[in-house]
Amino acid sequence: MEPTVLGGKLASSLMGPLLKKLFVADGPGAGLVDRPVRLKDLVSFRGEKRVLVEKDVHRLAEHLVRQAVDSPGEPPFRADERIAVADALARRLLALGDLDMDDVQAVRLGHGELARTLVRSSPAPDGLSADAGHFLDSATEWACLQILEFFTRRSTFVARTLVEQTRVQAELIAKTDELLARIPRPDGRDTAFERRYRSYVAERHNHLTIYGIDLRDSPDRWPLEVAYLSLEATAAADDDALPGDGPGAAPVTVQLPAEEALLTHDRVLVRGDAGSGKTTLVQWLAVTAAREGVHIPYVLPLRTVIRGSGALPFPSAFVSSVGAPLSAPEGWTERVLRAGRAMILVDGLDEIPTVDRRYVRDWLLSLINAYPGNRWLLTSRPTAVRPDWLAAQGFRELTLAPMRRADVAVFVHRWHTAADAPQFEGPLLDSLRTKRDLARLATNPLMCGLICALHRERRGYLPTGRKELYDAALTMLLARRDRERGMGPVDEVELSEEARLELLQRLAYALVLGNRTEMDLETAETIVDRSLPSLALPRGQSDASAVLRTLLLRSGLIRRPADGVLDFVHRTFQDYLGARYAVEEGHLNVLADHADDTQWEDVIRMAVAHARPAERAALLRRLLAARSPRLTLLALACLEHAVALDAGVRAEVERRAAELIPPRTTEDAKVLAEAGPLVLELLPGPEGLTAEEARSVTVTASLLGAEEPEGALAVLRRFRDHPDLKVRRQLVGTWSRFDTTAYASEVLDELPRTGLYLTCESAEQRAALTGMRPWRGLAFLGRHSADQILDAVREPGALTLLDLRDNPLLSDLGDLSPFGSLRDLLLARCPAAHGLERLAELRITELICGQIADVSGLRSLGSLVRLTVEQELPGDSLGEVLPADAALEFLFLGRNSTNRTGLRGLEHWTTLTDLSLGPLTTELTAADWQAVAGLPELRTLHLNARILRELPRSVERMPELSGVKALRVPGLLGTEDFSVLARRLPAVRSVILQNMPGHAFPTSRFSEYFPGVDIGLVER
Repeated sequence: MEPTVLGGKLASSLMGPLLKKLFVADGPGAGLVDRPVRLKDLVSFRGEKRVLVEKDVHRLAEHLVRQAVDSPGEPPFRADERIAVADALARRLLALGDLDMDDVQAVRLGHGELARTLVRSSPAPDGLSADAGHFLDSATEWACLQILEFFTRRSTFVARTLVEQTRVQAELIAKTDELLARIPRPDGRDTAFERRYRSYVAERHNHLTIYGIDLRDSPDRWPLEVAYLSLEATAAADDDALPGDGPGAAPVTVQLPAEEALLTHDRVLVRGDAGSGKTTLVQWLAVTAAREGVHIPYVLPLRTVIRGSGALPFPSAFVSSVGAPLSAPEGWTERVLRAGRAMILVDGLDEIPTVDRRYVRDWLLSLINAYPGNRWLLTSRPTAVRPDWLAAQGFRELTLAPMRRADVAVFVHRWHTAADAPQFEGPLLDSLRTKRDLARLATNPLMCGLICALHRERRGYLPTGRKELYDAALTMLLARRDRERGMGPVDEVELSEEARLELLQRLAYALVLGNRTEMDLETAETIVDRSLPSLALPRGQSDASAVLRTLLLRSGLIRRPADGVLDFVHRTFQDYLGARYAVEEGHLNVLADHADDTQWEDVIRMAVAHARPAERAALLRRLLAARSPRLTLLALACLEHAVALDAGVRAEVERRAAELIPPRTTEDAKVLAEAGPLVLELLPGPEGLTAEEARSVTVTASLLGAEEPEGALAVLRRFRDHPDLKVRRQLVGTWSRFDTTAYASEVLDELPRTGLYLTCESAEQRAALTGMRPWRGLAFLGRHSADQILDAVREPGALTLLDLRDNPLLSDLGDLSPFGSLRDLLLARCPAAHGLERLAELRITELICGQIADVSGLRSLGSLVRLTVEQELPGDSLGEVLPADAALEFLFLGRNSTNRTGLRGLEHWTTLTDLSLGPLTTELTAADWQAVAGLPELRTLHLNARILRELPRSVERMPELSGVKALRVPGLLGTEDFSVLARRLPAVRSVILQNMPGHAFPTSRFSEYFPGVDIGLVER
C-alpha cells in the first residue's frame, strides 16, 4: 500500500495532530543555544523534556492502526494482527529518539530514506502476514512524511536552515583560502616554464635505446610511443583486499599493468631483472604525465644525480641534476611539490654503491615528509635491497613479470613498425615460434629488442646463427651495457667480463649435470669459492659471498627467484654457458651419453657451436650411430652451428635426415612427430613439396600442437594458401589442438573457403566463429542449442551447408529457418529433433539424417536431389515416406531403414541414377528388386558387403540390372563370393572395392568375376 493510498485510511487532518504529540513545542529563533538540535532532543519521550512515556507512544500507535482498520473500505490486513502491527509501529516511532541527526538533516534525507532508517534502527517484526507487513511499511513512510511536514513548519526550522547554509559557506570559503595558501597562483613565469618543461620531458624520454651492441645499418633509437609495450606487474595482495584462508594459507598475488601502478598507490617500489623494462616504464610514465599535464614528472636516474656532486638533490636541483638545459623560476619545484602535483620517478637503486642506498631511503623519507600528497616511484633489480625495504614508508612493492608469447608478438610488431622494417617481422616471428631456445630468450623487452635489432642488422640471418646472438647478448649484459650507460663501480668487488663469464659457465655446467634449473645459494657459493683461485682478481676481493652477490646484482644472467635459491634468468643461457664449459673441459663424451635425454638437446647443439671441427665430427658421429630418428634430427639441427665440418659427416647427416624430412605419408608424419618439438624448426615448405608431402608436414605439426603450440602454429600458418584441398582440410580439422582464438585468427580466417567446412565443438569455438569471415559450411558437434548456433553465425544467409551431430538439445528444426540459403543438411544422433516439414521453404537439395525423433516430415521436402536415411522409416512403402515430388538422383538406405518399407515404391523416382544400400538388417524380396528394376536412369549401385555375407538370399533374388554400369562394394573382408552378383550385373564397366580396416587383399581376387572390367581398391 503506497503512502498516498494509505492517506485515504489515515487523513492528514487526523495523523498530523497525533504525531505532533511526539515532539516538544519549539520556541522562536534559530535554535542555536543547544547546537545542533538533534531529534533525540526534539522528541517528547526522551531526555529531560519527557512528556510522553513509552506506553503513551504505544497507545498513539494503536490509535493510528485502529483508525486505519475501522475506516470505511476493505481492511488493510486481518483484524487479529492489529496489536502486533501497532507494537511494531510504536517501536519504529520510538527509534526517532535514537537517531543522531537534526531536523534539517532529516528533511534533507527525505521521508522515504527516513522511514528506511527507522526500519533499520528498530527490531524486525515477527510473524506478520504480507498484508500486515506492507501496511506497516506504508504507515511508517506516511508517518515520516507527516513528521517532515511538521519539522518544516516549526518556527526555528527556516532560521536554522539559513544558519546551516551560512556555516557551510563559511567552511567552504575557509577551505578555499587554505588551498590557495598551499597553492599560490602561479605567475606568468611559472606557467610558461611548466609548458616548456613538459614539452622537454615528453621529447627527451620518448625514445628507446639499446646499449651495448654495434649496429651499422640500423637505428639505435626508436620512438617510445610506437614501440612501448604494456608491462605486467605482480604484487602481494593488500591485507584488506582479499581475505586469507587462515594460518598457512598460500600468499595471494595480484596482477596489473605496470603503468597503472601509481593509480592506486602513490608510493611504489618496482623490482625487475636486467632488461625487464624498469627504465622504459619510467620513461612511459614521464612522457604520459608530461602530455596529460595533471602531474609534473621528474625523472631522476640515481647513477646520474649522484655522479656529479655525490649528494642526492634537493627539489631546487631536480631539473639541473639530470642535465636538463632549462632554468626553472626560483622556487618553482617547491611550489609544484607543495601543491601535490609532482611525480618523482627515481630510477636504478641497484646502479649506485650499496652504502649509498641507505641515504636514498633517508632522502626519500625526508622529501615525502616535507611534501606529502605527491607520487613517488623507485626502481631496482630484485636483489639490490631486502624485501619490504620501504614498506615502513608506505611503499607498495611490484615485480615486473616476464613477457608472455602474445606480448612478444606485439613487441616485435611495434618494434618493426618503429624501425620501418616490416619485411623482417614475419620471418622473425616464425623463428621465435619454432625455435624454442630463441623463444626462451625473448622474455623481456631488452632481449626482444636485441633480437629484433640483430635480426634486422643481418638482414634476417639471425635464426641460422644463434651463437652470434648469444655472444652479443652476453657481451651486452656482462660489460658493455653498464659501461655505455655511464655507470661506475657499484659494489666492493669489480669483476671483468672474462671473470664473470668463467664463474657463470661453471654454475651453468653444474646445473646441466644435475639436470636442474635451480641450486641453493650455499652450493653456488661453494662453486664460486673453488673457482676464485684460478681467477686473476685484485688483492682483497676473493670473498666468495661478495663475488656471488655481485654476479646476482650486475650480471643480468642469474637471479634469486626465492629465498636461498639461484637460477639463470633464461634457460637458454644456462644451456649455452654449460655447453661452453663442457667443450673447454673436453667433456663431449658426457654430452653424447646424455643425448637420449631431451633436456640436453640445446646443450648438445650449443656444444657443436663451441667445438672445434674434429670435435664436432666426433659428436655428430655418436648421434648418428644411435640409429634413432630423434638423434638423427638432432644432428641435422646441429648443422646450423657447424660452420666448419668434415664434408663426409655433413653429407651423412643430410642423407639420413632426408629419409625422415619431409614425411611422405601420414604414417611417416606420425613417426616424425614422435621425435618431439625439435622437429618443428626442421619442417620445410610449402615451397618445393608435393601435395602429399605438404599434407604430411601439416599432420606432423598438428600432432605436435599440444606439446609446442606456438611452434606448430607457426608451421601451419605457412600452408594457409596452399592450393591442395587436402592440405587445407588438414588445417581446418586440427583446430581443437590449439588455442581457439589464436588459431581462428592466424589460420582459419585466412584460409580460402572453397571446398571446406568448419567444425565447432565448444562454446569457445562458437565465440571465435563470430569474429571470422563467414563460412559457407559449418558443423556443430555436441550440445549446442538452436539459439547458440544462430548467434554464432554472423551471416545466416551465407550458410549453404550445416552438419549437426550428437546434439540432444536440438528439437524443433523450424528454428533453422533463418538459414535461408541452406542446401545441404546433416542430422545425426539428434534424438529430440523433429519438424522436417518446417524446412520445406529452404529448398534443401541434400539431406542426411539418422537417429532423429521423427522423419515423417520428409514428404514435404520436394527440393531434395540427394537423400541419405539411416533409421527405420514409418509406413509400408517408401512412397508413403519420401517426398513424392522430389527429383531424387541419389538415395542411400542404411541400417534398419528398410525394416518396414523394404524398397517398395522406389520405382516412383524415375530420376534416380545412384542407389546405395548400406548394411541392411532385413532380407530384400523379389518385389523389392522389381522396384529397383523399374528405375530407368539407374547407373550406379552401391552394395555393402555385409549384405553379401549376412543376407545372401537378397542377392540371389536380384534380377538382371542391365542398366547398371558401376558397382561399389564397401566393407569387404576379401573372402566374399561375387559370382551371383556378377551375373546379375552384366553391363558393369567399373568396380570399386573398399576393405574393412585391418583386412587387406589384392584386387586380382575379384578379377575372375568381372573379366575385362576396371577394378579399383580404396584402402582403409
